[in-house]
Formats: sequence, structure tokens, C-alpha cells
Amino acid sequence: MKKSLSAITGDINIEARNGKTDALISGLSYDSRNTCEGDLYFALPGLHADGHAFVEQAIAAGARAVVHQVPLPLYHPEIAYLQVTNSRTSMSPIAAAFYDYPSEALKVIGVTGTDGKSSTVSFLHQLLTGMGLKCGFLSTVQFNTGGESVKNHFRQSTPEATEIHKALRSMVKAGCSHAVIESTSHGLSPKNNRLGDIRYDAAVITNISHEHLEFHGTMEQYMDDKANLFRMTGKNQGIAVINIDDTNHNLFAGAASGCRSISFYSAAGAMKADYRARGIEETPASIAFTLEAPAGEARVELNLAGRFNVDNILAASAALCELEEIEPKALEPLFPGLKAVKGRMVPVDEGQTFQVIVDYAHTPGAFRRLFPAIRPLVRGRLFALFSSAGERDLEKRPILGSIADEYCDVIVLADEDPRGENPMALLQEVASGCRNKTKGKNLFLIENRKEAMRYAFSMMKQDDCILLLGKGHEGSIIYADGPVPWDEEERARELLRELTGKGE
Repeated sequence: MKKSLSAITGDINIEARNGKTDALISGLSYDSRNTCEGDLYFALPGLHADGHAFVEQAIAAGARAVVHQVPLPLYHPEIAYLQVTNSRTSMSPIAAAFYDYPSEALKVIGVTGTDGKSSTVSFLHQLLTGMGLKCGFLSTVQFNTGGESVKNHFRQSTPEATEIHKALRSMVKAGCSHAVIESTSHGLSPKNNRLGDIRYDAAVITNISHEHLEFHGTMEQYMDDKANLFRMTGKNQGIAVINIDDTNHNLFAGAASGCRSISFYSAAGAMKADYRARGIEETPASIAFTLEAPAGEARVELNLAGRFNVDNILAASAALCELEEIEPKALEPLFPGLKAVKGRMVPVDEGQTFQVIVDYAHTPGAFRRLFPAIRPLVRGRLFALFSSAGERDLEKRPILGSIADEYCDVIVLADEDPRGENPMALLQEVASGCRNKTKGKNLFLIENRKEAMRYAFSMMKQDDCILLLGKGHEGSIIYADGPVPWDEEERARELLRELTGKGE
């Protein structure tokens, strides 16, 4: 694929030009290390490095054009330079044009919210596929562009706009009719504009709780950025699927002007919702209920753990039934085969006498849904091992500790992603919320996550249960000097085998 620079930059405001007036572009890049011959290179300012400092490396690697937002010390006459107000926000319209606006050739469902996004995206993909529709998806955990699902190798739930439009174009080429995109607040924020040129047909909001204030500044801004998904969908007169159990649902309903709004609510007696659950039955490994909707009922039987999955299934079913104009009954045979996302409520059994569950929960909202659901199912003591990410939302740290303190008998705090922060100081901030626990008795601060797991397992007795939280599917723990490889489930299995003698 090759496009002229002038053809793909017609929709952006260019403040200054230098060098060649045009160039033939064969690719887009924003990392000089990954730049190839014929690329348009975007010089992006970042937290730890500035892409403007690597323009010459990108040119040496083959870049034939550069988008930048500050004057450069050197301009080569054979290179086309475009100075814009913001390099990052310019990536989206340029990427959309370069890849021939792929979202317009697909039915696109966007899923936003604080918790449950990846699971809802996965359920939508599985249900659409089960109906015989070819579907791609982008999520925190995995990508699928029309073939096999692969691990999301970016440390971003929503990657940069160049990656998104490239993936969508691959879906179109593979014959996909649908795409499901996990649409995060970072991706929807005008400051990043990663999703600004996606044409959405449906928008889903799962819930809202305290998260990412280090980026958004206030809860109001956090919610407003998420509401952009509904504003964008409204422009296309799409469908808005809203959780009316969330106290902020009116904000999203207001942003969905132009949409056909559909509500869901899993609480008993919530007759005002369009999609609702009746007669929820739960065991430690399954959930069943009757899904009620305007077009009829369906029996939902899930071989999945976690009461919160009722909301995720309602959200996915509402979006799919309304978009495709089908009855919920058509989905009934597909529900039992749905699989959980990696790192979400995964039981780990190596023959031990206590329960071990791995989950990605790392926000106050997720904790408030998870702990009340698990607590009644545990016959012994409930343990939790978690922390909070470094260089991220500071306010939520004691809140996480306080929620765990309310429901858990024993709390073990261990490194999650301390990044450049002092690991023990970070754990102490989380521990400040554990007011009813005593250090050394039922509250333990152990930086090394593997050693923390080993210690927690050594304390556990028959019928106890431990929730290993915050890492889920992630493949590393990030420290000041970089990431260290990590697989939560595998580390847990390794330590359990050691404990039960299976590893000998």
C-alpha cells in the first residue's frame, strides 16, 4: 500500500512545511526503532522520551516524511516535513486516510467503562463468531484481525491510532463484517485522539469507578472522555447500551444524542431496564439466569465464575441483539460455550486443599463487585494478594486497601507495577486503608510478589480462598529499571506444586 503524503494529510491543519512538497508513503511509524523504508514518521512527545530527538534516526531508517510539532534543528531537502499543532492527535485522521477508512466497511461496537471491558469485548466476539459472523476485536488482553487471537503485545489497552486502523484494515481484508473495540478513556481522550476517526455503530458502557486520575485529573473529566464514545456513535445514529445501575448513567444517556438508547441492569426487580436478569443462580464455577428483553426471553447458563459476569453478558447480549435485530433466544445455545478471558476469575488447582483464583481486578469498582460476590462462597478464610500500580492514580490506593479490609480475613500486599516509585512506600499507602488489620498478624507487606505468594500459601488451610489480584493476563512487573517477566497463573502453579510436592 502506497499513498501520496498530500492525499492522506488533507484533513489536518498544517502550520509549516519544509523540504519536499510531497512524498510517496508506504507505512506509518512513531518509533524510530521500528521505522521502515518509505514511512511517514510521527515525532511524539512522551513522558520519558521525546520523538523529536529521534527524527534523524527515523530518516536514517528510511522515513521519507516527518510530522512534528516543534521546529527541528535540521531539514533535509529530500524529506517532506509537516509541522502541526499536535503530532499525536494528527495520527488518527492520517492513519484513517492511509488505510482507506476501514471502520466504514465494518459494523463497529465500542466498549468502554472502568471494569468488565475486556470480558464484554470477548463475549461479543465469541457470540458473533458463534452466529457465523466473521468478527475481529481489539482488547487489553488479545487482538484478532480475522484469524487466530494473539496476545496484545502493547502495554496499552487502546494502542496508537496507526495500529488501530492497520488492524481494522486487516479485518476488512480477512473478510470480517464486524469489529469490537475496547475503547478506553485514554483512547477516547482528545489529548490522545487514538479513536477519533473510528465510525462506531454501537457503544457500550459497563460501569464507572475511580481510575486513571493521574491522566484525566478529575472524575468529571474521566467520565466526559469516556462519554466521547457515545457522542461519536450518535453522529452515526447508532445504538447506545447503558448500565442504568451505574450512578452516572444519565451523563452517558445525555451524550448519546442521536443514538437509540438501550438500558441493562442485573439487580432483582429492575423492571425499568430493557435487558435484565431474573432468578440469578450462582455456584463457585457457574452462573445461570433468565435474560428478559423487549424481544423475548432466553435462558443463560454460563460455565464461568463471577457474579459481575451477569452484567457483562447483559451488555454483550443487548448490543448484539439490537445491532443485528435478533431475539435473545437465538443466543441461548451459545452461552454455555463462552470462555473467560485469560486472567479473569481463573481457578488454579494443583491438588491443594484451598482455593486459588487469579483475577485482573485493580480498581475500587472491581473490588466492590468482586469481594461481596466471593465472600459468601468461601467456607474458610478469605485472603487477598494485591497492590496498586506505581506512577498511576494515587487516590485509589488507600481505597483499595479499605475495601479489601472490609471483606478479607488476611491481606498480603505485594508489587504490582511499582515503576519508578519506592515499592515499599507504595505498599504502605495501600496499607493505610486497612484500618482493621494488624501488620504481622493479618496484614503483610512483602515486595517480591513470588515470595509474597509463597508466604500466603504457607498460611492457608483447608477451605480457605485467596484472590491473586491486579496482574491477571499481564506478562511483566514493571520496576524503575524496566519490566521483569511475569505470569501470575504460572507462578501460582509453580508455588502450589512446590507446596504439594508435585514439583519435586
